[in-house]
Amino acid sequence: MVTSQRCLNQIQGGGGAIVGPQYCASYPVDLAIVQKVLTITDGNFGVTDVNGNLIFKVKGFLLSLRDRRVLLDAAGRPIITLREKLLSAHERWQVFRGDSTDSRDLLFSAKRSSLIQMKAKLDVFLANNTKEEVCDFKVKGSWFERSCVVYAGESSTIVAQMHKKHTAQSILFGKHNFMVTVYPNIDYAFIVSLIVILDEINHDDID
Repeated sequence: MVTSQRCLNQIQGGGGAIVGPQYCASYPVDLAIVQKVLTITDGNFGVTDVNGNLIFKVKGFLLSLRDRRVLLDAAGRPIITLREKLLSAHERWQVFRGDSTDSRDLLFSAKRSSLIQMKAKLDVFLANNTKEEVCDFKVKGSWFERSCVVYAGESSTIVAQMHKKHTAQSILFGKHNFMVTVYPNIDYAFIVSLIVILDEINHDDID
């Protein structure tokens, strides 16, 4: 449990930055995920605050050799690049800083907890956790119900959780909206990247 305890200590000490300290707040952050159903080439996510201000958007590269997504800030600058690792039994995704895919810029990786699973379960390993004996974060819940919870390591400490949000606009414009509450001192760019990975794995299951 060394990794889990280190992770908890880091969070409790206000040092939960994974992508960057600018994405950590001392208070809970509520984000709205706007999922565009009919999008093909321009990504499938917009992320806003509760007032509707765009914070992130996700751009996809469907014609690349590997499935790749880039998380952009509101100005269109790349923050992180998400790439599916080829021939990975557990559908492992690797996340890199900026628009890099160089191993030296690896921030973390995430994979299915098991090969066969009905619920959404991800094990998340930070780049410095090379042995991967204990995960640094774990995602559990139902992606279909949009009720996933992110925990610190193998502990019961919740760092973020998703819940549905239905609005008239979401039905009218063919978009699936749901909310994510990110707990204090947790990197919300990191949490959004986990949601992108969950969505990709879910789409693979449907396909």
